[in-house]
Amino acid sequence: MTKTTNSVRPAEGRIGVMIVGNGAVATTFMTGVLMARKGLAKPIGSMTQYDKIRVGSGTDARYLHYGEIVPLASLNDIVFGTWDVYPANAFEAAVNAEVLRAKDILPVEEELRAIVPMPAAFDKRFANRLDGDNVKNCATRWDMVEALREDIRRFKAANGCSRIVVLWAASTEIYVPVNMKVHDTLAHLEQAMRDNDTDNIAPSMCYAYAALAEGAPFIMGAPNTTVDIPAMWEMAERQQLPIAGKDFKTGQTLVKSGFAPIISTRCLGLNGWFSTNILGNRDGLVLDEPANFHTKEVSKLSTLESILCADKQPDLYSDYYHKVRINYYPPRGDAKEAWDNIDIFGWMGYPMQVKINFLCRDSILAAPVCLDLVLLSDLAARAGHSGIQRFMSFFLKSPMHDYTQDETPINHLYQQYTLLKNAIREMGGYDADEPLD
Repeated sequence: MTKTTNSVRPAEGRIGVMIVGNGAVATTFMTGVLMARKGLAKPIGSMTQYDKIRVGSGTDARYLHYGEIVPLASLNDIVFGTWDVYPANAFEAAVNAEVLRAKDILPVEEELRAIVPMPAAFDKRFANRLDGDNVKNCATRWDMVEALREDIRRFKAANGCSRIVVLWAASTEIYVPVNMKVHDTLAHLEQAMRDNDTDNIAPSMCYAYAALAEGAPFIMGAPNTTVDIPAMWEMAERQQLPIAGKDFKTGQTLVKSGFAPIISTRCLGLNGWFSTNILGNRDGLVLDEPANFHTKEVSKLSTLESILCADKQPDLYSDYYHKVRINYYPPRGDAKEAWDNIDIFGWMGYPMQVKINFLCRDSILAAPVCLDLVLLSDLAARAGHSGIQRFMSFFLKSPMHDYTQDETPINHLYQQYTLLKNAIREMGGYDADEPLD
């Protein structure tokens, strides 16, 4: 077995996990971690807590948990903080979200009540359906940045944290297209913030900039363009910090990225893929606004393009129709339901159909993804990684990639898993011995 000494700094001290948003996803994540470290729940669905990776080969092969290969932070060392437009503490927010049962919240009520959201950096134009008043009074986007930086410094000192990770688990903002006059360089981005360019600078960009400026990795859990711009890549490289995004891959896109490879590997053709969802939580409410849904639509539509490629197989994928819908349906709450109708064709062009009905729980699927992204971002920072972290694409709907160089994103679930395993091996000092086919 080939192993070298890894150069990852140890996970010493407390890690502050500062979450933008204190809604269903955030409170389910926080409650689950607090319950798990008391031995009252299990972090099921978390790759960092359950998955095992082979290191070595042949008679030297061993299958180890991630934490046996690399120095992951302990759940016991996590301290939570949040920002939100609503002032309810994490216990009240968890109860209001109606995701978890009382027996799964009450044992950590005291800890959750102590998590009181800081006022959010917020612009109602970017999430028109939210009406909270727990917001910062900032004259400009640069003022937002400075206020958020102060929040991070104050939280880190007050909680004795050795390091911070900032995670966006808030609602989807309206779509902000990449503007290469503003988003191309860090200097242009900073000037636009100072000039209060509210068309091109979303509030989420202020969170990302503030996090990186304060030495914290940033994770974008929504389909916002926030860190998917060259200026933010430059900032991450300058600060020598990792960034990850975008949009947690939880339900329908997880299924899509796993099932589409079956079609391509079997050399079957595709005529059309229609996806629709019903969702009743706060995210569903925000996405009921067309401008916000468009941001999500762009993210969800991108999944098939790099898996079922017309240039590689024109007979099979040159003319398929792909449509995605999300419908706000309050009675369903967090219990999201996704339908996929897939029209395929086979031998001699004969048509067939596949139908998938996934009755899932949005926040239950997102919570372990939050944990994994936080722990892996912290690990990557201690390993000296900076910029786009492609190995985390396994957890994200629309993986980051350098589109300015015509790079194709990897959406194929099993290729993403190979990237993840190889990155863990390398950071653990082992050979990255699985080729990416």
